[in-house]
Amino acid sequence: FMYKDLKAFHMQECIDKCPRSYSSKNSIKTLFTNLDKFAMKLDIIYKCNSQLISAPSAPETTKQPFTLEEVEKLWTISKQDWVDSILILIYMGWRISELLSIKSTDIDLINNTIIGGTKTKSGKNRIVPIHSRILPFIQNRVQQNNTYLFGNTDKACNKITYYRIWYKIMQQLHLTHTPHECRHTFRTLLDNAGGNKVCIDLLM
Repeated sequence: FMYKDLKAFHMQECIDKCPRSYSSKNSIKTLFTNLDKFAMKLDIIYKCNSQLISAPSAPETTKQPFTLEEVEKLWTISKQDWVDSILILIYMGWRISELLSIKSTDIDLINNTIIGGTKTKSGKNRIVPIHSRILPFIQNRVQQNNTYLFGNTDKACNKITYYRIWYKIMQQLHLTHTPHECRHTFRTLLDNAGGNKVCIDLLM
């Protein structure tokens, strides 16, 4: 049928019957909202039915940031292979995919910054300062002359390999954290230090 024949209950049915996550259901709602706006501009419809539909809100997060004691546990074994990657994630707030895609050419050791980021328009090519505590890790990695900060000569470490490394280290320290919880730790540390909310968002 024609778009003008689409009713709110049709839209709601699409959301309710979607077998995907809450974010997918919210994307459907956003799509209908944008389609309604476009149809209104073209005088195809005279009422936005998308205003009458709903999508589930995000569930409460179960992510737990690292405690200060747990971060210190990491520092006690910081010379062990790949532990530097976890501390870099905690002190810089990268996502796993972002960290693994960083190239040596993205690193500015004069101004002590790294340019990188993926996923969102505002998140891409953001400049993040290198914390002084992890600067030696970055310098050491750059000196290895690999194309990627975490990888061999010309190939980045893939996520599957990294997760294997991650869980071995977590098991060693008797911790149960996931890599994404490093981002939560990054935000928590900055919040606790009184960091500006806008600046924290820009860094992340």
